[in-house]
Amino acid sequence: MNDQFGLTDRWIWLIGGAGYLGAAVARRLTELGAKVICADLENKAFKLAEQPDFAGKMVPESLDIGDEKALMEFIGRTIEKNGPPDGLVNLSYASTAKKLEDLSGKEFDAVNRTGLTANFLLGRAVGKAMASNEGGSVVFFGSMYGMVVPDPGMYEPPMNPNPIEYGVGKAGLIQMTRYLAMHFGPQKVRFNCISPGPFPKLEVGKKNPEFITKLEKKTFLQRTGHADEIAGPVAFLLSDVSAYITGHNLVVDGGWTG
Repeated sequence: MNDQFGLTDRWIWLIGGAGYLGAAVARRLTELGAKVICADLENKAFKLAEQPDFAGKMVPESLDIGDEKALMEFIGRTIEKNGPPDGLVNLSYASTAKKLEDLSGKEFDAVNRTGLTANFLLGRAVGKAMASNEGGSVVFFGSMYGMVVPDPGMYEPPMNPNPIEYGVGKAGLIQMTRYLAMHFGPQKVRFNCISPGPFPKLEVGKKNPEFITKLEKKTFLQRTGHADEIAGPVAFLLSDVSAYITGHNLVVDGGWTG
């Protein structure tokens, strides 16, 4: 099983990797024998690393990728210690959850500082490092809301539709993936994007079961996704199994946008 994707002993950076989807990705990558560096806000990655599944299998780091100085220091320090990564996955995101009428320009810019600018800086720096090391694979995370707008009929007050700054940022990230794939392709560095559909956290289902039912009815499979169902697509895009795929947005949404 560990060799099915050929990720054994490959260095994979997992940014924003201690959350709901990130933890599932981290688990799958460590199961496949990858050497995972998991970075997230504050001490989230350190808490994840303490779980029995990850004992001794993951290197935790604290990182706010919206802080350019901290981001560039992390990249430089980690490359100096371990060399350029073989793979990079970035699941980090930002959102205000505010209504369109209440969103300020400053808040809009701050969200896209994390969602777009940080991905640009990270992708450019890591792409360049990978190019000096015979290539690599980068996986960004978009969203179905980078391709379609929310259905307002699904959201009962006080819930708000998925906010505008989130979807705009994810749409931009999908395009950025294509551009970076074009730029770094001749240097054997691949850039792809995964756009998840409905993957609600367990607590959302407990608090709003009616909302989950509405989500389920929007998909061809008539159910929401489970966190571990995003991990396989990530491993696929990181591995040589997908060696001729770049600039692609892999939609994992149960058919929602189909």
